[in-house]
Amino acid sequence: MSTSSSRIEQMFPVLTARQMATARRFASADAHIFKPGETVYDFGEKANPIWIVLEGSLEVSRHDGPSGEVLIVVHKPGQFTGEVSQLSGRPSLVRGVAGSEGCVALPFDGPHLRAMVIGSADIGELVMRAFILRRVALIDAGGAGSILIGVPGSAALTRLQGFLTRSGYPHLVLDCTVDEEGKALVRRLGVSPEDVPVMVCPNGTVLKHPTELEAAICLGITPDIDPQALYDVAIVGAGPAGLAAAVYAASEGLKVIVVDERAAGGQAGASARIENYLGFPTGISGQALAGRAFNQALKFGADIALPLAVLEFQPAPRPGMPHVLKLTGERTVQAKTVVIASGARYRRPNVENIDVFEGAGVSYWATSVEARLCQGEEIALVGGGNSAGQAVAFLAPQVRQLNLVVRRPLEQTMSRYLVDRIAALPNVVLHVGCEIASVSGNEDTGLSGATLHNAVAGQNLELALRHLFLFIGADPNAEWVRCRVARDGNGFILTGADIPSDALGQQPHPLETSVPNLFAIGDVRSGSTKRVAAAVGEGAAVVAQIHAVLKSMGGLVASNYDKSGNVTQDPAGERPHQALRQRPRTLPV
Repeated sequence: MSTSSSRIEQMFPVLTARQMATARRFASADAHIFKPGETVYDFGEKANPIWIVLEGSLEVSRHDGPSGEVLIVVHKPGQFTGEVSQLSGRPSLVRGVAGSEGCVALPFDGPHLRAMVIGSADIGELVMRAFILRRVALIDAGGAGSILIGVPGSAALTRLQGFLTRSGYPHLVLDCTVDEEGKALVRRLGVSPEDVPVMVCPNGTVLKHPTELEAAICLGITPDIDPQALYDVAIVGAGPAGLAAAVYAASEGLKVIVVDERAAGGQAGASARIENYLGFPTGISGQALAGRAFNQALKFGADIALPLAVLEFQPAPRPGMPHVLKLTGERTVQAKTVVIASGARYRRPNVENIDVFEGAGVSYWATSVEARLCQGEEIALVGGGNSAGQAVAFLAPQVRQLNLVVRRPLEQTMSRYLVDRIAALPNVVLHVGCEIASVSGNEDTGLSGATLHNAVAGQNLELALRHLFLFIGADPNAEWVRCRVARDGNGFILTGADIPSDALGQQPHPLETSVPNLFAIGDVRSGSTKRVAAAVGEGAAVVAQIHAVLKSMGGLVASNYDKSGNVTQDPAGERPHQALRQRPRTLPV
């Protein structure tokens, strides 16, 4: 793996004798003996445990492009297998084979792994750091995950690249018109031009022109959801607010599921660099911040379902009954409480045919995928908020010229540090008082130009460009909440004391909506501060209010109810990691 030698020991640490003794208490079964060359786990294998090597060795390999395979590491006694896929039972990206002398290893399935990570702080730190570094190395390696074959810059391929990138999933892109490997794969698979892009999953499954959901299901990103399961809290939206709520709720023993129609991170996840978030003086990318929060939520046992849209919210028909969420593909989630954390979405300008070029030149976010596509070109970006400013600072050094289109002076809408940074960029041309009047191009080749209109000067400016980024305004992303929930004049959801008295059945909690046990946090909430730190704060605060709601139900959590909302007897009432910590095991080897 391509990584600095200083991180190797962190990627592949060796547990001490004391740590090994602690780890044995959390194993999911007795030690297993593998013969030399025997496969311990294979590419694409779901829900495989991590293994701590006790004797012998275990060789771990990854894919290297379409047909190659390369050795990553040989684990010796005291070392453990796995990466972040093992936290959620997702398919393995690597293969483990017993070494030439065989291998004796101790297994830890998902629940027992999480129990160990939470129950032992020093082991948990080693494991989580190693898992994250291993995933980063797999992403850097590219071909360790899925393989995308298509035409670079096409809308369909760009969409898949963006989804996998924001999901932190390793992948390799092959140009089916230039790369010899890409052309050979297309011929071997018998793929016609209308079938590209093609995705080859780690287990060998081939998908032709897949949707994001089809890709996610093949890669194990989308989990199976039990329609009979009853959650303490269902969180709609995996942005900073939703992930914060998931981390705090799951860490406190609640049964949690998070649903998002795209990827973790929300709008913040598309920010190239966030520099005003507390504790990160040098800044952090939105994707890195979201990835850390995502792994934290998995660590504490939250279920995260991506990319699934919520089609409808059905409020509880009577007190004590669960709310119901109807999801893509006839999936159903039942929960005692629901948190709306679905944020806001950038507006589409009222420009004729602009929707034709979405994904083919017109973008609502600026990630590394888009940056590579427009490298060295002239581009335009519309918007004067902080997200727009961060995108300008990220894109400008990589393009020939960036036209920044705003209605008002930047000082009125953007943080000072971003205004100063943009002013220092020599290739940014500022168009104040302008807006996009029209776009040109065709469906086959994508965007080719845009016209700017200055209403004050009464002038138009023609720009020849293939990439236009839109960061203008925001509308609440809550169309799925079709029940009668109080909103402000712009459609954002009212909570607490802001709810009109005639809409109240009882005094709600500060973050509760006019529908009992339905909460709203983050950008979707009326009056919220549109900042990452504020969203995280609301995500933490809402958990205390959820606890109060559950306490009013008798202090019972999801494991105490059947699918009809009736109380069942569960004297332990424990989450898996709590039960395991209180009842440690001593296993013979």
